[in-house]
Amino acid sequence: MTRFLNKAYTVRDASQTRALYDDWAASYEAELGENGYVTPGRCAEALKSVTQDLSQPLLDFGCGTGLSGLALQQAGFTIIDGLDLSAKMLAGARDKGVYRHLDQIEGGADLPRNGYALCAAMGVIGSGAAPISVLHQLMRSLPNGGKLVFSFNDHTLEDPLFEAGISEWTDCGAARLLFKESGDHIPGIQLNSTVYVLEKT
Repeated sequence: MTRFLNKAYTVRDASQTRALYDDWAASYEAELGENGYVTPGRCAEALKSVTQDLSQPLLDFGCGTGLSGLALQQAGFTIIDGLDLSAKMLAGARDKGVYRHLDQIEGGADLPRNGYALCAAMGVIGSGAAPISVLHQLMRSLPNGGKLVFSFNDHTLEDPLFEAGISEWTDCGAARLLFKESGDHIPGIQLNSTVYVLEKT
């Protein structure tokens, strides 16, 4: 069952991404579950490992149907807000009952709420998904000491632009890389990912 997974790495802009995920919403969790999607759990545990106060409000950017929110809740985070392009994905997230606020966002738009000390973008930035500008947007939105957990899959890491985006923050001292670990992403299609946590300084 990889009918939509294969398409996910070919979309090129926000409107195509929204259309894909609206169409995928009904079967998204079944398809990812069958293929063993593990990145949300890896990201949640990575962020937990470098965070002392799990009660700080956390923004789950690109929350989809809420698998990422469930992973964050299971890791111990208590106040989670979600954002996504797709209204149909957000309906699935709403059913999870783990989010305080859920908002639909347009590609490239400003965040509807600010002031988050913690942010997650799990499987969101990369090839066939959100551009590297989203990493910069999320990092700019954080206060000093704020933390962003995100992942780049193997397809994304083939393009040096994405890790260069991390270096733009770390090389000048605007952020510190607290965590980096490669591992499984979607084992059913032999796809790995690297999980990162950046702290804004």
